[in-house]
Amino acid sequence: MNITFRQMRYFIAVAEIRSISGGAASVGISQSAVTDAIRFIEAEVGAELFARHAKGVVLTREGQQFLRHARNILDAVNNIRGAIGQDAASIAGRLMIGATPIVTGYFLTDLLARYRQAFPAVEIEIVEERGDYVEHMLINGELDLAILIVPGLTRPEALDHDVLLRSDMRVWMAPRHPLSHHDSFSLADLAEEPLIDITREELQAVSHAVWRTQPHRRPAYRSASVEAIRGLVGTNAGLAILPDLLYRPWSLDGDRILAKRTREALPTVDIGLVWRRLTRQSDAVAAFMETARGKRTTR
Repeated sequence: MNITFRQMRYFIAVAEIRSISGGAASVGISQSAVTDAIRFIEAEVGAELFARHAKGVVLTREGQQFLRHARNILDAVNNIRGAIGQDAASIAGRLMIGATPIVTGYFLTDLLARYRQAFPAVEIEIVEERGDYVEHMLINGELDLAILIVPGLTRPEALDHDVLLRSDMRVWMAPRHPLSHHDSFSLADLAEEPLIDITREELQAVSHAVWRTQPHRRPAYRSASVEAIRGLVGTNAGLAILPDLLYRPWSLDGDRILAKRTREALPTVDIGLVWRRLTRQSDAVAAFMETARGKRTTR
């Protein structure tokens, strides 16, 4: 296989922006060069990686798989460059990081793996708690950093943050659902559909914002378990509106669940790196912040 790192970067840019022209602009080259790169990759892997439509492109199941592998490859290359460019062994100490369960399960593990590989002498402890309690510990100096869903911060005056991941909300449905064949629909089209609501506190603010235009709507099911919601949606018991962060199209979910966009622009779920304002950071903390910022993405 003769796919280059440059071609993978072009592919990732298009996948994140969901537009060939937008991806080309983000990497500063012509649209035709990006198109040629994507065609070459698709020929090499023997599969169509993007589905084209009037508003841009979306990843196919094979495209989601290739995206995951491309990111892993480029992350490994960046880690090698970082190790050569600095004496990582000289950075040591203890790092206390706070996170909520959703963040730990769906975002933090990959970032920790990259950091441990680059800075093996740093001891890391993860504290998993409710978001408000993580903020409390951060402000009290019990944590060095936190990774949280940042629209829900309760003490923004005492904290700074950088957004690391912006995840779109989409409607999850079973492939046999009557709306599954529609390219687009509005929230109003879901008025008579049974809704499955997630009760995880990290996502409540975003969930409420989605349904603010229909205040009298009542969910048919409520669950704190993402896996339970997957099962309910997959058996056509109802629809859910959840972030792409939780969707796994390269797994069995890709056969059981479709994720569809609405005509309305829905709020995003933003995961951010959070720290106490006006705090002097240790070398270990600064290195983690730089590692995290190098992994900014849209999903």
